[in-house]
Amino acid sequence: MSDTPDTPETTGTAGTTETAGTADTVDFWFDPLCPWAWITSRWITEVARRRPLTVRWHEMSLALLNSGSDMSEERRRMLDLYWGPVRVVAAARQTHGDEVVGPLYTAMGHRFHAADGIFAPVRSASEDDWQAVMTEAMGGAGAVVEAALAELGLPAALAREADEHKWDEALRASHARVPSDGLGQQLIGVPTISVNGRAAQFGPVLSEIPRGERAERLWEAFRTLATDPGFFELKQCTGRPEPMTVP
Repeated sequence: MSDTPDTPETTGTAGTTETAGTADTVDFWFDPLCPWAWITSRWITEVARRRPLTVRWHEMSLALLNSGSDMSEERRRMLDLYWGPVRVVAAARQTHGDEVVGPLYTAMGHRFHAADGIFAPVRSASEDDWQAVMTEAMGGAGAVVEAALAELGLPAALAREADEHKWDEALRASHARVPSDGLGQQLIGVPTISVNGRAAQFGPVLSEIPRGERAERLWEAFRTLATDPGFFELKQCTGRPEPMTVP
């Protein structure tokens, strides 16, 4: 269920990390269901294959971030379904350690976003229909979670944690660990990335997965901006393209 092979991932808790030589540490906040976060995460894993880079994975719930927002009933029904997979990630972290988070995200993500993943119908849905198609596709999320747990040899019982509200506090705590350099935290969404413990950035939001030297060039550009104390924001003045989660 993979578009390209992924390398082993490391994970941990966020905190300031000094750059040693050319080595860098990336703290990456994700929601397993977000295609934009998936694209950026595969870019980061590609960079980590090519240069010394430690990636620490952290769960961020889009359902939690949007819980106080005004939205259509259709969008609310869709976001209510987002709670399950990220709760399972939080439960897996607490019961089996930080090191399972990256591999579990990868195992879930391929089943959601790859060419034969359950979100394949969403990629061809019209702008008017995509929320309804997404909600329908989410009916397969439970099977995705179960298969991902089985792939990693994690207990099948963890899938039941998808309905447990007790993990929502763990998700809030994960959100709270996003660094802001003392400027006051304002979370936007996923992907959210901190480089070497500096204030986190929303993005980069990429419409396709960069590979090879292109991935490295984009990393150098992003790293330069993300670690400069004067950098605040960069956003393109165009409409948002479709997320190309598969080649």
